[in-house]
Amino acid sequence: MVNKQKILIVDDDENIAELISLYLTKECFDTMMVHDGEKALIAHDTYQPNLILLDLMLPGIDGYQVCRELRTRSNVPIIMLSAKGEVFDKVLGLELGADDYIMKPFDSKEMVARVKAVLRRYQVTPKQEDAPENKGKCVEYPGISINLTNYSVLVDNTQVDMPPKELELLYFLAASPNQVFTREQLLDQIWGYEYIGDTRTVDVHIKRLREKIKDHGSWSLSTVWGIGYKFEVK
Repeated sequence: MVNKQKILIVDDDENIAELISLYLTKECFDTMMVHDGEKALIAHDTYQPNLILLDLMLPGIDGYQVCRELRTRSNVPIIMLSAKGEVFDKVLGLELGADDYIMKPFDSKEMVARVKAVLRRYQVTPKQEDAPENKGKCVEYPGISINLTNYSVLVDNTQVDMPPKELELLYFLAASPNQVFTREQLLDQIWGYEYIGDTRTVDVHIKRLREKIKDHGSWSLSTVWGIGYKFEVK
């Protein structure tokens, strides 16, 4: 029997949590529901979910604090749920390490599609690593190696941890050195579905990459003002 993927649903509205659980259960996911931030942190350690749907407005520890704490201990994918539609709230959530942001009320089909899309980007198994079609999914430059097969980044032979979307963005740019990509092109290539938000999503992920990876004498993650970004090889 194939093990079901586990989704942790964190929402203080029990009716919404149960509705989300119903939709995901129909898609053959295993779900667990908790209704406050403290229980979410405990459930992460005991339930070990494949993905977390995290409401922002929680009693006690809010969703932002939960996300911040989770990122100190895990790269589990996180999709934030919120009735807040301000760009600031979305960007803050992404800066704290969330992988996506869904506004309430949401369409059930869209929610399920986003869960599946995020999970696809986290699924790396030994069989996939050995598959011939995955050979060569690695780009290397002096001082850096980006491997999309096992989702690893080495900088000066030291592993740098990062969520899959950050790694995929870095790999995509580095695989086409000196080619300029617009933010819209990067959204389409990395997220793979229509993102409800704005292109600042890309800016946030670039910012997080620059915090982890400093420019090298042979290459840099460069901004092309008014257009987008490129991995510049000198």
